[in-house]
Amino acid sequence: MRVAAILLAAGTGSRYAATTGCAIPKQYVLLAGQPVIRHAAQALLPHVTCIQPVGDPASLNEALEGLKILPPVAGGETRQASVRAGLEALDKLPESEKPDIVLVHDGARPYVTAQVISNVVSGLEQHPGAIPAVPVADTLKREKDGVIDGTVPRDHLYRAQTPQGFRFGLFLDLHRGAASISATDDAKLLEDAGFSVALVAGDEDNIKLTYEGDLVRLERLIGPTLLPRVGLGYDVHAFEEGRPLILCGITVPHTKGLAGHSDADVGIHALCDAIYGALAEGDIGRHFPPSQNEWKNADSARFLVHAGQRIRERGGMLVNADLTLICERPKIGPHAEAMRKRLAELLEVDVDRISVKATTSERLGFTGREEGIACTATVSVLVP
Repeated sequence: MRVAAILLAAGTGSRYAATTGCAIPKQYVLLAGQPVIRHAAQALLPHVTCIQPVGDPASLNEALEGLKILPPVAGGETRQASVRAGLEALDKLPESEKPDIVLVHDGARPYVTAQVISNVVSGLEQHPGAIPAVPVADTLKREKDGVIDGTVPRDHLYRAQTPQGFRFGLFLDLHRGAASISATDDAKLLEDAGFSVALVAGDEDNIKLTYEGDLVRLERLIGPTLLPRVGLGYDVHAFEEGRPLILCGITVPHTKGLAGHSDADVGIHALCDAIYGALAEGDIGRHFPPSQNEWKNADSARFLVHAGQRIRERGGMLVNADLTLICERPKIGPHAEAMRKRLAELLEVDVDRISVKATTSERLGFTGREEGIACTATVSVLVP
């Protein structure tokens, strides 16, 4: 029996983005050093003949590089349209390679066990569809205008999960005939057509990444034992006429810039040193020697991208970073939020993990005399 899996990744993850400020779709957020969707694909691979990813092809190819998958296809405006796109792609396979059954799995569910997959496949022996589910354990309340409007009996109520499994030919036919119907999940098409769909045992740990707390839970399930490390960075650059002032990846209006071999971004340099220090990998000069012309006037963003990659390559994660810029002028406050967002973007983390603030030296010392800017950075990372 040939089993194919459609791996869905076309969603934008609006609820996750709204609560975390994350700029990338949740299925590409890093979990234990790898994109969430890569964990999902790796969980499916031992149990299926092929995987058909659906979503943005470029993003999927990058996230799933090196895995044995079919060429990704673009998703649709709705989940139903994306599933249809995956089914049509599978139907184009040579007759000898077309699946007997198909599993539809959310790319944002990275922790799916072999037992759950087996339960779904076994359920298809007696039914044309099967979905994993867990019984509702909590008391359910109906709300109206912010107060309880009634209690919902929880008897016979289940929470549906994925992968949901179906007999391929039937499922494809139903999708082709349901262009004007909007189904809330894959099993709904079979239900509406009068076919039986088996409920099989799911798993409470089969979490769909939706809120920030879900990522913490998933990291505990998937990640190796991680140990905390702290790094401290400190950097100084003098002012220089005729150069733009670049701080934490943002161009800040000012009468002078900072002197240095690269763009002299004192914030990023201090942050890189803190990260390299936490990893016991030296300092920024070890990785990007100022003696090399390659780094002359270089955008320091390249340095921070490398530092972030080193955390992921070590199988670790950045817990948080805290920067303090020390100067009399310019005022940092109006630019701090833009700096946080830029640093988070370069490090591929949620913006709430990055802090940027400033202080003066009360007119004392070189910063007090406005001869330059200093920056301290402290980071916490978790590494195996």
